[in-house]
Amino acid sequence: FFLFVELTASIQTIIATMALRMVTDKVMGFAAKQYQNVLGNQLSQYGLRYEDLLIEEEREVKEALALADSDVLIGRTRRLKRAIDLNYKRKSLQDYAPNMELELFKKEIYPDIEKIRARDQEYAQLNAHNKQ
Repeated sequence: FFLFVELTASIQTIIATMALRMVTDKVMGFAAKQYQNVLGNQLSQYGLRYEDLLIEEEREVKEALALADSDVLIGRTRRLKRAIDLNYKRKSLQDYAPNMELELFKKEIYPDIEKIRARDQEYAQLNAHNKQ
C-alpha cells in the first residue's frame, strides 16, 4: 500500500511538472513572438538583419565571419554603414525605399557559429580528462 502511495505521488509530481512546462513553453513562445515583432520593426527602420547585431569581437562570430563568403561580408558592412547614416540623419529606411523587401531574420553566418560552438564543446568534452 505504501509503495502505491509513493508511486502515485511521484506520478502526480511528474504530471504537475509536465503541465507547468507546457504552460511555460506557451508563455515563452508568445513572449518570444512579441519580442521578435518589436525587434523586427526596429531592424526594418534601419535596414538591418538580426545577424548584423552580433558582436564581432566574440571568438565564434569572428571565426564565422572569417569563413563567410565575401558577398556576406560586403552586405553586412553596407547594411551597418547605411544604418549608421540613417541614424545620423534621423531618418528611416522607409523614407528612402518604402517598398524594399527585407529579410530581417535570414541566417547566413549563424549556422557556422552553431557549428563552431558545437566543435568547441566537443573538443572540451574530449579533453576534459586532461583537467583532472
